[in-house]
Amino acid sequence: MADVPILMRALTPFEHLVLQGVCEGKSNASIAQETGHSEKVVENTVSRSARAFAITAGPDINLRVLLALAYRTHFGDAAFDALGVECQYLEHDEHGRRVCTRHT
Repeated sequence: MADVPILMRALTPFEHLVLQGVCEGKSNASIAQETGHSEKVVENTVSRSARAFAITAGPDINLRVLLALAYRTHFGDAAFDALGVECQYLEHDEHGRRVCTRHT
């Protein structure tokens, strides 16, 4: 398994919006429709965002999957929360309560 790339620069608000859609498994067409932009703008934003994480495409590389993993690593798993996926990072706090540490 490859290391998750480190973010090389700050993302723009639109890049965040597009990458949240990517993390939710949405297509470029769906993201474009939701944001009121063209598919080409979304495609370019995905490519630009991948460069921000130093991710390059290749014959055996799914850029969108690596980009989603890198984004979730740096900004949390809100897409999992929205889908109701149970946290796999449960720990007990000082009071014995189970606490999700996924976003910490």
